[in-house]
Amino acid sequence: MSTKVTWLGHNAWSIETGNTTILVDPFLNDSPTAPVKAEAVKADYILLSHGHSDHVGDTVAIAKRTGATVLGNFEVTQWLGKKGVAGDKLVGMNPGGGVKQPFGHVKFTIAHHSSSMPDGTYGGVPGGFVVTLDKTRIYFACDTALFLDMKLIGIGGLDLAVLPIGDLFTMGPSDSVEAIKLLSLKRVAPCHYNTWPPIAQDANAWAAQVRSQTTAEPVMLEPGDGITL
Repeated sequence: MSTKVTWLGHNAWSIETGNTTILVDPFLNDSPTAPVKAEAVKADYILLSHGHSDHVGDTVAIAKRTGATVLGNFEVTQWLGKKGVAGDKLVGMNPGGGVKQPFGHVKFTIAHHSSSMPDGTYGGVPGGFVVTLDKTRIYFACDTALFLDMKLIGIGGLDLAVLPIGDLFTMGPSDSVEAIKLLSLKRVAPCHYNTWPPIAQDANAWAAQVRSQTTAEPVMLEPGDGITL
C-alpha cells in the first residue's frame, strides 16, 4: 500500500494511506504559505505536536466538521475538549508513549521547544511523531532543537524524516544536518521555514549541505507538493 505525504506549508502535512487521511499540525487559514484552506481538507485523524497557534491552527474547526480523531499531548487534547471537540475523538499522549490506530501506530517523541495554547493557557510538553504505516516509518520532528536522542529515534530505520530548518524558534540548517546523521536517514524533507521573514532560509543551500555531508536524499517540496513512499 502506497502512502503520499504532502506539504501544506509551515509544519502542516497531509498523509494519505489507503482510504485514510491524517493531518499534522493543520495551520492553514492564517498561514501565508498554505495551498489549501481548512474548509477544503479531508481528515480522519489529526496529529498535534504542541499548543502554539501556528500548529494547532484550524484543528477545532476541522475536527468538528470531519469528526476526525485528534492525537496530541494530554493538555492539548483537554483544551480541545473544552473547545467542543468530542471527548471520544481525543487521544491524549505523552512523550515515549505510543498508540495503535486502524491505520497503524503513532509514537509521541520528545522535542525541545515550548508549548502554550492560543489563549495563553498551559499547553503541556511539545513533541514529535513516529508514524508507522504497515512497513513504512515516518518521523515528524516538529518544532525542536537538535538533541542526541534522535539517534534512538532512528533505530529500526526511517523511510522519511521531516525536520525544521527555519532557525530562531527551532533548529536551523546546520543543526538539521547533524540530526540527519544521528537519524541515519534515507530521505529527509525540510519544513518550518520561509513562512515569514524571521525564518527565511535557502532550501537549495540546505539540500547541498545534506548531499555533501550525509547519505540522505533531500526531498525538495513546494507547499502543495507531495512524495509517494
